[in-house]
Amino acid sequence: MTSKFGILLKTYASMQRYRQILFVLLKYGFEDLIATLGVDHYLGLKWNPLRKKFAGNFSEMSRAARLRFVLQELGPTFVKMGQALSTRSDMLPEDIMEELTKLQDHVPPFPSDVARRIIEEELGADRDTIYSYFESEPIAAGSIGQVHRARLRENNEDVVVKIQRPGIKRQIHVDLEIMHDLATLMERHMELGQVHKPTRVVEEFARTMEHELDYTSEAANIDRFAELFHGNHTTYIHKVYHAYTTRRVLTLEWIDGYRPNDLDILKQKGLDPALIAKRGAALVMEQVFQHGIFHADPHPGNLLITKGNIICFLDFGMVGRIDRESRELFAETVVRVVGHDEVAAAESLLKLTHAHSLIDRPLLEREISELMDRYLYRPLKDLEVGPMIRSLLDLTVKHELRIPAPFFLLIKSITQIESLGCKLDPDFDLSSQLEPFLKRIIMARYHPRRVVRQVYETGSDLLYLMREVPGEMRELIKQARTGRFKVELEHLGLGPLRSTIEKTSARISSAIVLASLIVGSSLIVHSGVPPKWHDIPIIGLGGYLVSGIMGFSLLRAIVKDRRG
Repeated sequence: MTSKFGILLKTYASMQRYRQILFVLLKYGFEDLIATLGVDHYLGLKWNPLRKKFAGNFSEMSRAARLRFVLQELGPTFVKMGQALSTRSDMLPEDIMEELTKLQDHVPPFPSDVARRIIEEELGADRDTIYSYFESEPIAAGSIGQVHRARLRENNEDVVVKIQRPGIKRQIHVDLEIMHDLATLMERHMELGQVHKPTRVVEEFARTMEHELDYTSEAANIDRFAELFHGNHTTYIHKVYHAYTTRRVLTLEWIDGYRPNDLDILKQKGLDPALIAKRGAALVMEQVFQHGIFHADPHPGNLLITKGNIICFLDFGMVGRIDRESRELFAETVVRVVGHDEVAAAESLLKLTHAHSLIDRPLLEREISELMDRYLYRPLKDLEVGPMIRSLLDLTVKHELRIPAPFFLLIKSITQIESLGCKLDPDFDLSSQLEPFLKRIIMARYHPRRVVRQVYETGSDLLYLMREVPGEMRELIKQARTGRFKVELEHLGLGPLRSTIEKTSARISSAIVLASLIVGSSLIVHSGVPPKWHDIPIIGLGGYLVSGIMGFSLLRAIVKDRRG
């Protein structure tokens, strides 16, 4: 995104979009949110009539369901944000997350002639000179783009062509700026906003969307996975035709395959659902724990099964990344939970997260022990790894521990592949697939060569620190002697007070301007400055009129605040 967040575009289109968003919020009964954020003035004179019009329309529907309808009606950006938040148990209650999982990314396709124009603009050639065959009806359509089947004239190979929806980048850009503006107001006016920092969530989501809007980024992800899994005969990563790929057009190899959730077709074609379940889980575990980069949305629609029970991952627009230290700590936490060691598990969990406040360690250890009792004392085939990990992370929310955002994508990925595995094979056991990867990553952490390297790096850092400390201390003492030593303090929680002071200052300024206007108008009337109307100076009358309107508005605002 080219412009900075927080500086909302003051164009007619963006302001209209802002009003549309507020209109939809009001329509579904979120009048309290609009009032809390102080954005009702964007609705202007329509505010009170709209409140009366929509009052009670959706009173029988739960707040979570109404939120889902709001996001669905506001379109692609908000739907995708809702889908991203559906995994954030650290921020949202369970009923809202459950509703957000129902969000569907269904939009009608755009016309074939528009698709042709985009291809020719991006590739710089007539479509018919690039493709010997191009199917006008898309085989899939999403909020960001749609997919057509085609055949390259150059080598007669079948391909799929992904074309970005016209105007979508601009629309998402405006929506993200409005989201950021609303998130800033949440942090300023809502206590939960100050805890969860929604501006960070929007900024993280914006980075994700920026990658999704750039098809060359998706092409790079595909090339990365192809390199990582080169020689792995259980998966196949389709080829990218870089000569026919740009930021808005992506050309990929066509793959003939079957959806993994269609059991009857799989069996008819002589494929083995149980083997597919094991391979799919092993591939996701390898992505997460061995490579630290994983497909973040492995649902059945993003997978194909080909001859030989080979699994093909599709749509690499959204991938998750976890650094080595984080995945080692995560593996260590899970192993200690499975090993029924609540004290060590609590220690690992605290290393993995960031605490907002003092932690009640005995309570955390006791609740981890209860979690073990709930999940681990049952037959292995009945052990649900995804829900167990989600429950473990739910404890972090209860104890105000902030967990890195990529772990929520990890949970989503593991939960989806486990759910698919259970549908393919009733006896599927993800824990048996997970165990060797966890052991391998922990063994690698304590490998002698790794330990020696860490000791060497720590020693080097310590020597550097010992060399630098005397000089830094001299500089601090010198600054103190010369009076240039400064200490900066930041006081948190002053948002409401700052807002009140700003509002009071604005009203005092308005009152001064109002008083000046009345005095000035009186002087003009008294001096009889022409032009006149019925022997009264028109400028003076105008001043009285403006001051009357200002006075009424100021009084109305004060009364409204007192009632609120």
